[in-house]
Amino acid sequence: MKLTFFFAIIISFALVFSSTVNASTQDVQDEVRAMLEDRDQEIKDLLGPEGTEYTDEQRQELMDIINEVIDYGAMASHALQDTWDDLSEEERAEFVDVFARVVRDQSLNSLDIYRADVAYESFDVRGDRVTARTIATLQNVRTPVIYELENRDGEWIVIDMSIDSVSTADSYRRSFQRIINRRGYDALLENLKNRAGVS
Repeated sequence: MKLTFFFAIIISFALVFSSTVNASTQDVQDEVRAMLEDRDQEIKDLLGPEGTEYTDEQRQELMDIINEVIDYGAMASHALQDTWDDLSEEERAEFVDVFARVVRDQSLNSLDIYRADVAYESFDVRGDRVTARTIATLQNVRTPVIYELENRDGEWIVIDMSIDSVSTADSYRRSFQRIINRRGYDALLENLKNRAGVS
């Protein structure tokens, strides 16, 4: 009788714990989805209908909204690989600044992609990390877009994004490593500075 009661206590505790974990996971999923949906709607509202002309101020605002959730430091570290470890804090800060400028400028190259309808497929929660799988549909073309997010002090930050199975961070890594292997880090930095218009 005592043994049966003991097991009943354990099972009850396990059920309560499982329910708490599931509720917590659902809360995270809802939070990340709401963040992505709000960002998507904010961009669409600012974009307006196709053919809209934008002032410099509006373009800057679009650039800020599109890029504000991206962790450029994480992407830069991944892209540079071992070279990152050889850089001083000052050199890392300089590289991230230039790299961020390039990415931010590129984000406005084709604004129509931000008009795509987005369907949220799934959210895989692993502690303070979430993989959000979505499908973006534009002109009847469906493109899988996957966000890798990490919670930083209560805010969800994008550390990588894969479009049609191509990782943004991996793409930069391959491109940067080719330049570093052939011409060295200084050549890469100079190349990015030229693209960003930084002297």
